[in-house]
Amino acid sequence: MSVLVTGSIAYDYIMVFPGYFKDHILPDKIENISVSFLVDSMKKQRGGVATNIAYNLALLGERPRIMATVGQDFAEYRAWLERNGVDTSAIVEIPEDFTASFFVSTDLSQNQIASFYTGAMAHARELSFKEQARGDKIDLVVISPNDPSAMVQYVRECKELHLPYIYDPSQQIIRLSGQDLADGVRGSTMTVVNEYEFEMLKNKTGWGDAQVAEETQVLIITRGEKGSEIRIKGEKLNIPAVPARRQADPTGVGDAYRAGIIKGYLKQLSWPVIGRVGSLAATFVLEEYGTQNHRYTYGEFVARYREYFGATDGL
Repeated sequence: MSVLVTGSIAYDYIMVFPGYFKDHILPDKIENISVSFLVDSMKKQRGGVATNIAYNLALLGERPRIMATVGQDFAEYRAWLERNGVDTSAIVEIPEDFTASFFVSTDLSQNQIASFYTGAMAHARELSFKEQARGDKIDLVVISPNDPSAMVQYVRECKELHLPYIYDPSQQIIRLSGQDLADGVRGSTMTVVNEYEFEMLKNKTGWGDAQVAEETQVLIITRGEKGSEIRIKGEKLNIPAVPARRQADPTGVGDAYRAGIIKGYLKQLSWPVIGRVGSLAATFVLEEYGTQNHRYTYGEFVARYREYFGATDGL
């Protein structure tokens, strides 16, 4: 099946702070916050939500296509993605700009403080599903964090073209209006957020738990080490997290989880199994530094799934 992934493509600058952010943030002075954290290490990695999701989907045996905008510094990244099974034909280079950049610091509790430079991503609004749909069938669209106006446009086009889509506003909930978020959730095949983003989503839309779940076919809320929750047709499924063999870096874990969910959905597995596939895909990322440095064959993935869950469940 054809999956078209939209969202950010970026270079990640991942830093480690050898302490706890909470020890240096004064709650009663939060309105005047001014802090600086001296980090012990920094690594430049390939990243971006769209590319992270697509890379993990390729590991799981799919060939996803990415629709996004990048800068003049993307040639090596593009070649690497193609070598790893990702279709980059719909990625457009903006010659006068640089690829977006993500700067994140992680403390000893795996808490993160991050900033994102838009760069060439600001041109994402110039791309359209209408062009992509002319040539090839699109079975599923992923609308993940991107230029906010592009995300609004993509939701509108999916509805106009009757394209099923996964709505993943996550980091851009801050930049999207309550109406934009409501429009994105309403009619989506799935809406995926973490538990903090879920609270922000409700706050901006004015909706309660029940209404958010009613407006999308499937609502998925990730809860870190506590696993995830899938709400579908009035039912709540609690999905456990898969323990990591070592905890290296949480950056990109949520993107891998989404790729696992998409893979299970494409294979038409049951929702409990779909959730478990997402959990295991996320754990592979947690065990390595960077968002695209882990590798496995599909056979290795299935073997580890069996090892933890005791069955292959149709994988």
